[in-house]
Amino acid sequence: MSEAAEAPVPYRLRVIGLFAGPVLAAIVLLAPRPADLTPEAQRVAAVAVLMGIWWVTEAIPIAAASLVPLIAFPLLNVMKSSDTALCYGDSTIFLFAGGFFIAMAMQQWRLHERIALHIIRRTGTNPRRLLLGFMIATAFISMWISNAATTMMMIPIALAVIQQFEKDRGAAWVAPFATAVMLGIAYASSIGGVATIVGTAPNVLFLGQMAKLFPDAPRITFGQWVLFGVPLAVLFIPVTWWILARWIYKLPGGADADADGAAMIDARLRQLGTPSRGEKIVGVVFLLTALAWVFRKEIPIGDVLIPGWSDVLPNPEVVDDSTVAVMGALALFVIPVSLREGKFALEWEWARQIPWGILLLFGGGLALAKGFNDTKLVDWAGDRLAFIKGTHPLVMIFLICASVVALTEFMSNTALTMLMVPVLAVTATSVLDVHPLFVLVPAVMSASLGFMMPAGTPPNALVFGTGYVTIPQMMRTGFILNVIAVFLVTLLAYFVIVPVFQMDFTTIPEWAR
Repeated sequence: MSEAAEAPVPYRLRVIGLFAGPVLAAIVLLAPRPADLTPEAQRVAAVAVLMGIWWVTEAIPIAAASLVPLIAFPLLNVMKSSDTALCYGDSTIFLFAGGFFIAMAMQQWRLHERIALHIIRRTGTNPRRLLLGFMIATAFISMWISNAATTMMMIPIALAVIQQFEKDRGAAWVAPFATAVMLGIAYASSIGGVATIVGTAPNVLFLGQMAKLFPDAPRITFGQWVLFGVPLAVLFIPVTWWILARWIYKLPGGADADADGAAMIDARLRQLGTPSRGEKIVGVVFLLTALAWVFRKEIPIGDVLIPGWSDVLPNPEVVDDSTVAVMGALALFVIPVSLREGKFALEWEWARQIPWGILLLFGGGLALAKGFNDTKLVDWAGDRLAFIKGTHPLVMIFLICASVVALTEFMSNTALTMLMVPVLAVTATSVLDVHPLFVLVPAVMSASLGFMMPAGTPPNALVFGTGYVTIPQMMRTGFILNVIAVFLVTLLAYFVIVPVFQMDFTTIPEWAR
C-alpha cells in the first residue's frame, strides 16, 4: 500500500526548505503576472510552490504541510473553506483507510508473515530460489499492505537466513546472496505496489485527483487496474530476479544450501504455530474484499463479459471501491474471535496505528488538484510542455515515464504525483491532443519505480539501513532496472492500457473536454 514514511532528509536541507518555501511562494505571488494567467491561478501557483518545497525538503512533517490549502485557499480567495475541507473527506481517502485497516488486521494476527513463509518454502531454498521466493512473497504482500511495512516484515526473515548461512559458510560466501536478497525485497515491494489500486500511495492519490480534475470521467475500477498492473508485476519480477541472481550476483543454484534455508523457514513457521481463529477470519475477509474489488463492475475479456455484483443494485453508480474497503474493514471490527474475551478480528489498539498522516497527505493533494483545475492553472502549465507534441506516441510516453522515474529518485513519489498529475492531465488534452489516461496511468506507475537511490523509495532506504547494500551496488542494479521499467511501462501503455480502457488514445473523450 502506501509508504508509511520516506527516507530522511538532511537537517540542513530541511532548514533551508523551511524558509525557502514561504520566500519563493511570496515571490510567485508578487511577481508580474503573465497575461494568460488569472490572478487566482497565480495564487494557487504560490501555494503549490510552498507545499512542493515543504514536501520535498520535509521542512515540516509532510502531513502538516498538506494542511496548507485549508488556510491559504480561503485567505487568498481561491476556494471557500467548506469546499476545501471536502477534499479531505473524499471517498478515495476512505478507500485507502479501509485498506489500511485490513492491513493492520493481517499484521495483528501475523497472517502476512505466514503467507510469505509458505511462498518462500514452495519456491525452494537454494540461493537462487530463495531470492525468487522472497521476491514473490514481497510483491504479493505489497499489493495489499504498505510497501514500507512489507519490507520491514520481510527483512527479519531474510536476516535469519543470511545469518545462518554466515555461520555455516562464512561471510564471504554469503555476501552476494545477502546483497541480492535485500535489493530483491526492496525492488519487489515497489513492483508489487503498482499492481493494484491500493498497492501504493500514487495509485490512490491519482484516482482522487482524477475525480477532481475530470468529475464526469468514468471511475477506474480495481478490476481494470489489475488487468494492467498485475501483468507489469508478473513480467518485471522474473526480469529483476534474473538480473540479480544470474547476471550481477551470479548466485549458486545447486542444492547444497537447501537444508540450511529450509531449516530456517521451517523454524519460523513452527514459531507461528497452527493458524489461529483470528488468522482464518482475517484471511477470509481479505479474500472476499479482494474479490469484491475485482468483480464490482463488469469486466470485458475479449468477447466475454464477466458481470459485476454492483449491477444487481438499483443504481450501481452509488457504490465504489471505497464502499468495499470500508465494508471489509468494518467486518473485521464486528466479527468476534472470542466473545467471552471480548476480542475481535481487528482491535482498535492495532487499528489506530494506521498512518493517519498519509490520509491528510491525500487530502492536501486533492485540494491542490482542485485548485489547479478550478483556476485553470493546469491549462497554463500544460502549454509549457508543447515541445513533445507531434512525437510518436511511444516516444511521448517514453519521455514522460523517463522524466518521472528520474524525478522520483530524489523526491517523495507521493509529492511528485500530487504535483505532476494536474499538469499532465491538461497537457494531454490541451497540448498533446491525446486521451488523458494514455499519459497519466503510465506516469503514475513510473512514480513508484525508482530503484537507484536509498531516497527513491522507503523500501530502498530500509534495505540500505541493514548494512548489506551500498549506494554503488544499489545504483548499479537500479539504473538497469530504471531503464527496463521505462520500456516496460511504455509498452504496457501502448499495448495493454489502451485495450483495457477501450480507448482511442488519439481521441479526447467528451468528459475530458
